[in-house]
Amino acid sequence: MARKKRRFEQLEAAAATSTEKPIYINPVQQKVNERLEDVGKQFQGKGRTLLYVVAGLIALGILGLIFMNWSRRANAEAQTALGKAIEITTATISETGPMAGSTQKTYKTEKERAEAAIAEFQTVRDKFGGSIGEKAKYFIAVAKLDVDRPAGIQELEALAASSSESGKLAKFALAQTRVADNRLDDAVAIYQELLAMDDPIVSKDTLNFELAGIYQKQGKKQEAADLYFAIAKAASELKDADGKTVPWTETATEAKAKLKEIDPGRALQIPDPEGSESEPGNVRTINM
Repeated sequence: MARKKRRFEQLEAAAATSTEKPIYINPVQQKVNERLEDVGKQFQGKGRTLLYVVAGLIALGILGLIFMNWSRRANAEAQTALGKAIEITTATISETGPMAGSTQKTYKTEKERAEAAIAEFQTVRDKFGGSIGEKAKYFIAVAKLDVDRPAGIQELEALAASSSESGKLAKFALAQTRVADNRLDDAVAIYQELLAMDDPIVSKDTLNFELAGIYQKQGKKQEAADLYFAIAKAASELKDADGKTVPWTETATEAKAKLKEIDPGRALQIPDPEGSESEPGNVRTINM
């Protein structure tokens, strides 16, 4: 996620003589001055008011360029900081610490790792705000599930009220907590709400797979089988631009396996994917 930082270079201009105090001119200021001189010649004798208006427009245009450049630089820095915090959430849990010679950070417990991640995400949230800050809030809420579960759920509920990317991800995480707490009807309602969206961020195959799992828990065998069948069937028929079969995702492979368990006859209608396992990297993903 890390990107190279861009710097806005500032040039220096010395005074005409060594006896005078050096004058440093910002390149933007220099550009404005040159444009003002040209404009002044064109509107000479037509009053200063018009000149000031034009000068203001020129300055605003250049300030806009400065803002765009700053935004790109700030965004790269924010993304880098967020990536660093996310790395903590995937750090190794080990009671013995890292291997000799390794610089990899490890944590003794999931709670210790979660606390470290929360602290890092809070720094990102406080420093950058905006969309990056909102994503940091989402990760804080998820991490809190390992530290203070009620507080984490409460924060996910607050985030889920938003229609932003983070809000949609919070809905998905919240649905999973509902399943864990055996609030299955509530989880179904959340998954269905996400499925009704044009872009729920989480893939619809993943949402349907999770929904099918709930139907199994509720004893709704037919509803579960219908969803598993639809996922696997679509995967078996998917082709690339050259007409070649596309490797199945992990979700589709698992859906076929689940279908075999609850409706073996129907599973025979779908050819097995090439190989017994999905291709590396083809897993259920959530985009950030």
